[in-house]
Amino acid sequence: MTSTTPAPANPIDAPGTAEATWAGWTELARFPVLDVGSWAHAVIIAAHPDDEVLGPGGIVATLAAAGTRVRIVAVTDGEASHGAGADRVALGRRRAAERVAALHALGASHAEIIRLGLPDTGLAGRESEIAAELSGLITGFDACLAPWQHDVHADHEAVGRATRQVSHLAASAWFYPVWMWHWARPADQRVPWCQAARVPLAPAAAARKRVAISCFTSQLEPRPGGAGAVLPPDFVPHFLRGFELLFPMERL
Repeated sequence: MTSTTPAPANPIDAPGTAEATWAGWTELARFPVLDVGSWAHAVIIAAHPDDEVLGPGGIVATLAAAGTRVRIVAVTDGEASHGAGADRVALGRRRAAERVAALHALGASHAEIIRLGLPDTGLAGRESEIAAELSGLITGFDACLAPWQHDVHADHEAVGRATRQVSHLAASAWFYPVWMWHWARPADQRVPWCQAARVPLAPAAAARKRVAISCFTSQLEPRPGGAGAVLPPDFVPHFLRGFELLFPMERL
């Protein structure tokens, strides 16, 4: 019998690609290696608490161990992750505290955190406003990292587009993917693999990242009312590898 159940409109809500499938794609080991050791200061932009850990958390741990100045720009507090019935103020506070704990786990307790307080799930169409906020926060940094502008998550994409508008203010600018690992597949033509750069992680950095991810209990535990976790168990393994992937931003 053919199912009449419509497919999810958003690929994030559909079943994702298993980590075993990614692990079996040998091309992942062949991307050019990016050395982040020359960065004396870096700014990591996150649409929500946990983005800066899931995407480039190993890089943050690596930079922190090297004494690099790290700035985290938190565009939202992630207060909408549990839907309309949740206490958004309390959830925003909880997620901000989880971020602090995660940065401590990464060895980056010294990182500067700047919270912009923009509305979670409400960033699309506010790219110019976000770019204006970011311009004075990334100027002069050796590297600026932001969510990929084609990550399919609306907030991630808005932050990526906004960052790209002002990316010329930093010496180098990079996108990090998050939800791409869920909806894409190896050799997926929607992904600019030919531009990808690979950042190998030392075992200590990878181990720190694993602990840091576990700090986001609000996202890893089932939500009230029977809803599943925001970050399902089959999604998290994508971020427990011994490397991270970045895409260069094309300057405007």
